[in-house]
This record gives sequence, structure tokens and C-alpha cells, in this order.
Amino acid sequence: MTTMPNFEALYKNFTEALPKGLLTLHQDLEKNMRVAFEATMRRMNLVTREEFEIQSAVLTKTRARLEALEVRVTALETARSPQVESFNQPPPPSA
Repeated sequence: MTTMPNFEALYKNFTEALPKGLLTLHQDLEKNMRVAFEATMRRMNLVTREEFEIQSAVLTKTRARLEALEVRVTALETARSPQVESFNQPPPPSA
């Protein structure tokens, strides 16, 4: 999972502010912060850019197919419309 650039900058500033003598604490803190951050990101149900691009492509294709089907339905309804009207009209009066 990739991390956000803003988090990386914040994390770097925070950890660099720690005294270098606390290297073990620094490493433990780094490990725990990364685990907590990644767990939070997973709970947020975020998707990767690749997954987003794939779903966008699928949606674009689906929209195009829907529009084509709407045009076909409209054409079929228009072609059928005169036939339906002739069935709904009363028969001509007999002389």
C-alpha cells in the first residue's frame, strides 16, 4: 500500500525531531506509526489509483452501451408507435 506524500513529510519531520540517542524508540515508533496508519487507511475502504482507473474505464464503457441502448429503444418505440395507434383507434363506421 502506498502512503500519502503529506503523511510522509509529517512523519519525517516528527521523527527527525526526536533525539538521535533514542534510536530504538525511534525505530519502534516508526514501525508502530506505519502499522497504525496503514490500518486506518484500510478501514477507510480506499482504492488504488489503478483500481480507480479500471473502474472508470468500465463505467465509461457501460455509459456508452447504455446510451446506445437508449437510442435503439427510442427508435423501436418510434417505429412501433404508428402501429400501436392504429390498434387503439375504433374501426371505421360501416355504411
